[in-house]
Amino acid sequence: MSILSSFVWSVADTLRGPYSDAEYGSVILPFTVLRRLECVMAPHRETMAEIVAAHEGEQQRRTHLKIRTRSADSAGLSFWTTSDYTLKKALQDPDNLAANLIDYVGGFSANLDVFKSFDFENIIRTLDARDRLAQVARHFEQIDLSPDAVSNADMGDLFENLIYRFAESANDGAGQFYTPRDVVRLLVDLVYDEDTDALRERGTVRSIYDPTVGTGGMLTVAEEHLHDLNPDASTALYGQEINPRTYAICKADLLIKGQDPANVRQGDTLVVDKFEDRRFDYVLSNPPFGTDWKAIESDVKKEHVRGGQGRFAPGLPAVGDAAMLFLLHVASKLRDVDENGRGGKAGIVLNGSPLFNGGAGSGPSEIRGHMLESDLVEAIVALPNEMFYNTGIATYLWILSNAKSEDRKGKVQLIDATGLGSKLRKSVGSKRVGISDESREAIVRAFAGTQNEDGKSAVPVKVFSNRDFAYWTVTVERPLQLRFQCTPETISTVTEHKKLGPIDGLGVALDAFGDAVYLNREKFNKALGKHLGDRGLTLTPAQRKTLLQTIGVHDDTADYCRVASGKSKDDIEPDPALRDTENVPFGWGGHPKTHEALNETVQAYFDAEVKPHVDDAWIDWDKTKTGYEIPFTRHFYSYDPPRPIEEIDTDLERVVGEIMELLREVES
Repeated sequence: MSILSSFVWSVADTLRGPYSDAEYGSVILPFTVLRRLECVMAPHRETMAEIVAAHEGEQQRRTHLKIRTRSADSAGLSFWTTSDYTLKKALQDPDNLAANLIDYVGGFSANLDVFKSFDFENIIRTLDARDRLAQVARHFEQIDLSPDAVSNADMGDLFENLIYRFAESANDGAGQFYTPRDVVRLLVDLVYDEDTDALRERGTVRSIYDPTVGTGGMLTVAEEHLHDLNPDASTALYGQEINPRTYAICKADLLIKGQDPANVRQGDTLVVDKFEDRRFDYVLSNPPFGTDWKAIESDVKKEHVRGGQGRFAPGLPAVGDAAMLFLLHVASKLRDVDENGRGGKAGIVLNGSPLFNGGAGSGPSEIRGHMLESDLVEAIVALPNEMFYNTGIATYLWILSNAKSEDRKGKVQLIDATGLGSKLRKSVGSKRVGISDESREAIVRAFAGTQNEDGKSAVPVKVFSNRDFAYWTVTVERPLQLRFQCTPETISTVTEHKKLGPIDGLGVALDAFGDAVYLNREKFNKALGKHLGDRGLTLTPAQRKTLLQTIGVHDDTADYCRVASGKSKDDIEPDPALRDTENVPFGWGGHPKTHEALNETVQAYFDAEVKPHVDDAWIDWDKTKTGYEIPFTRHFYSYDPPRPIEEIDTDLERVVGEIMELLREVES
């Protein structure tokens, strides 16, 4: 594949000069698509011409062509061209090459509108004007892209490799549209694992959807794997893609496979779900990492508040990262559970932030809560770093299901596959590590709960209850205790204060008040009020409050400050500076892992962990929030004790000795 991709891309040498590096892909991609279509149509051109001549309607032509071209290896063609041209024939008339190619492309059936997304007619005219059209056409005419030479899976690899090269040459997020095949195969294996027996049944029909479909690589791998399990299985592939070039490639690729071209639609999935009325057996997605949704903020927020029924109703993440919006979308597209207990399954590639970002009550925490409380998260797999072409950060596969088996209900499986990466002989972008077939099988066995002969899993696995990731954030208050004294320093602070300084005569009045110490705010306030009144100074309630806040300083020996009408302990005023929070896990101290156990669990935690250290603290129950976090790394952390001090001393003495020996050599 690397050799083929390099050969296809080598036409860039012809383009160098009239075209910049960033423009190469805009020429190479549509010509690659055209050549692939041409090679696929080649054995059927006579049949195609007969059907076009015999039938006028698009639907009639499509139906008859599909029937006539169907074979054991192909679902049949559902597109055609009314033009007699091929690249070879067009090149035979060099004086009219541009017109011939435009006629060729314009003759394709209406369902093959992908060349409009490439603006191919304009590309042809520009190549002709820059005297490069014949060379480029001749280059592609020599490449064999027939299905016998290049399988659908390999063609998908080629398209994505070219997309990668294009993005890299344009310095435009290289690898953004390219999901490595080892990752895709692992994701597909995990999603299919529990359904393997059902997929082998006769008459199997499955729908597969990718909301960030790119060039369709995930759909291709998923379809081929399903056909490996059951050659007679029928698949319906669906996808939505925002980028016009990758959308065009995907649509052409699915057309070649005999899929319905209407099942691939262009548009931003987060703005408009082009398959709003459909749910699917399988959903696969690798959304772009770290992209913000500021440009579509109003659309997303409208759906968030849409009567609680929108995709994003459970919560909104920070505007700087759309990952959890894609997670919600994927979850919303799982088919409903039928009378046989079969529902939908999904696999989505995410970075680490959806596991833990946002505290209790935040949008991300609420989204995690929705996923866990709805029992949608089946497993999360940590991948090795440096697995992707455009990033080396930690990545995770989330496996979702709305119809878990009995032994998985209420549970989440965490699988640490970070140690199973294999170094590549040659890195591609940021990708320096891959997952071998052996490692992939080991991960799938760990997911399935299959052990080795020694009774252990080859991959670290831990299983948790959904509510093991739930906690309450509790606000702990301590009393406000203030000491008041009108010292020269405090008076200076008052006179320099933005709001108090302009009050005429206040500084002089405070200076005359004296420097007596008050440990009770009410007594100080009463004495100060009388003192200021005697001097004709009247402060508003807001000014009086600001003055007390400016003069008062914390003192553990001072009386508790109380609210105006309070006499009981419940009316003690809290000190904002001493306010703290505690995270109390569901089930702490053996209490039930339920929302109803809030009061007893938190009170028991407070009495055991807080009260012994700060006797005058209390809980502000009105500020209690429920949060959800999946601290993946913490659960698999392995402590490595430091080396013994004797061993460190020995190494130091050795190094010092080597340094002294070098110094003696220098001195001599």
